[in-house]
Amino acid sequence: MLVKRAPDIYDKLSLLTNGAKFDVSCSPSFDRKNFSKKESFSKFGIHNIWTSNGRCIPLLKVLLTNFCINDCAYCLNRKRNDIPRTIILPDELSRIVYEFYRKKQIEGVFLSSGIIGNPRKTMDMMITTAKFLRTKYQFKGYIHLKIVPDSDEASIEESIKLADRVSINLELPTDKSLSLIAPEKNLHSILKTVEKINSIIENKGKTIQSQTTQLIVGATSDTDFQVLKLTENLYKNNSKLKRVYYSAYMPVNDDPRLPQLSKPPLIREHRLYQADWLIRYYGFQVEEIVSEEKPLLDEKIDPKLDWALRNIFLFPVEIQQAPPETLLRVPGIGLTSVRRILKIRKTSTLTLKGLKNLGVVIRRAMHFITIDGKYYGNKNQMKELSTSSIAKNLQQYSLDI
Repeated sequence: MLVKRAPDIYDKLSLLTNGAKFDVSCSPSFDRKNFSKKESFSKFGIHNIWTSNGRCIPLLKVLLTNFCINDCAYCLNRKRNDIPRTIILPDELSRIVYEFYRKKQIEGVFLSSGIIGNPRKTMDMMITTAKFLRTKYQFKGYIHLKIVPDSDEASIEESIKLADRVSINLELPTDKSLSLIAPEKNLHSILKTVEKINSIIENKGKTIQSQTTQLIVGATSDTDFQVLKLTENLYKNNSKLKRVYYSAYMPVNDDPRLPQLSKPPLIREHRLYQADWLIRYYGFQVEEIVSEEKPLLDEKIDPKLDWALRNIFLFPVEIQQAPPETLLRVPGIGLTSVRRILKIRKTSTLTLKGLKNLGVVIRRAMHFITIDGKYYGNKNQMKELSTSSIAKNLQQYSLDI
């Protein structure tokens, strides 16, 4: 008689890190440009992610369980899928996280989960895992906890106490889309949870703590205008929302409700990150980038350049005199370059070479500026200024654009 071997902890870990790879509430490291349904993944789920200051850190990204009571069409772990299922209990998972940390293989953990039983039970298990790490193992590393939809306030508050960052995924920008492909989820309820997280963090005075969320791009007919309008409102109303992540739809399931794609819409995702950057840091309103009449971003040209070409009557601007908010709207000049320009021009006259040394992308900016009254550009070449850098690194979102 053959006896089936029980899976060991590393077999479980392999399954549960594979199930966690599509959540991009931290920068993804697996090769999404060459994605296929048969793609394998790092056996132990350790990602190299990049922090806001450019530091690369190893992070264990894992599910507590890939059992789930929900049937989201886009999700690898949906309940109807015939896949191997497992669970790592809190004491097991906290121990293995700590062992990776002790051996300096990771600096933190991203913990999410399918919903097993009900949201409260699932959150209790994730919270217990984090609590074991913080108290039993005196874990000082980074913890990101995923908040399960319909979690109660006590669970959210406890998660915030234990984690460095929490997140809840909106997934899609409209109730219509959610009801179509994620029928167990409700956008209004999730938005209320985002507000609740924001309020708890503010009331507890956790100045370092923040939250993130994620939107799937390309799984439904939602437009870039709908996505970015929701994003703009989120940033305005939730001071502790660090950022919105955009995740190009990955076709992992065969489902008539989903589009049939040969490859994920990574360029569209990249353009959304660029537009998001303009909204957060450059003072743009959504309607300046996309609108109900022009609801989609141009995939051939970055949104800042697109805006400049549509408003060409505002250019060229004089680099020696233009205020910072005007300089920020010049293609090829970013936040860092503006700060340097403002400092240098107080005492010196700027030059084309000098601007390049300050980080300005001259081949782009020269068509939109004058330097001490002199114009170096060629207006006939402006429409050829598409973003060539997109092919170099689709993961690099923090660009001076």
